[in-house]
Amino acid sequence: MISAQNWSDAQTLWAFQQMGHEPRHCSVGIGLGSHDLGVADATVDLYRRGMFPLVVFTGATSRTTEGRMPRGEAEHYRERALELGVPASVILVEPNARNTGENIRFSRSLLDDQGVHVSSILLVSKPYEERRAYATARKLWPGIDVVSASTDIQLEEYVDSIGDPRLVLDMLVGAQQRLLLYPERGFTVAQNVPDDVSAAYERLRHAGFVSRLLAD
Repeated sequence: MISAQNWSDAQTLWAFQQMGHEPRHCSVGIGLGSHDLGVADATVDLYRRGMFPLVVFTGATSRTTEGRMPRGEAEHYRERALELGVPASVILVEPNARNTGENIRFSRSLLDDQGVHVSSILLVSKPYEERRAYATARKLWPGIDVVSASTDIQLEEYVDSIGDPRLVLDMLVGAQQRLLLYPERGFTVAQNVPDDVSAAYERLRHAGFVSRLLAD
């Protein structure tokens, strides 16, 4: 059973995980691999709006995606973008990254190898991973402007699209934990966490939404 308090706390985490950036023109758009093809759709929408002239899709496979994306997350994103009319000439594929840090590092190396000058990046991720993607890029790619974006969707709609409310709450709690742990491990820059967000996170942990937690 998911209580009204659980849902309220999940809404608090959902809102915090999104950076609230206004999309603006960047050197390149980077679609971060995942199980969610909505990331590819959001990247295509931003490309059509003229937010960047070049797209990088990055991601290998994981236990979550190996069944539904056997050719790799980045490749399936590319195929989706082509279906939606994006020219193949503006898409680069980085097929090896297995976590957000590798997404950033390997995309940076690919763009360097292609001779692409990058002063800004528009990172496209799942809605509840915007903040960690931003913090990771700030750590691993200093000196450039970082803008975060995701599908414009409410928590309830996202839960309906996934079809597993408990899994979504588990993922929100896991995303929040990583924001707390990763700066200490050198993976991301530190960010201020408001008291209400910390309280919501702790209540959800104590309520048992822990399947996506890392060992402290």
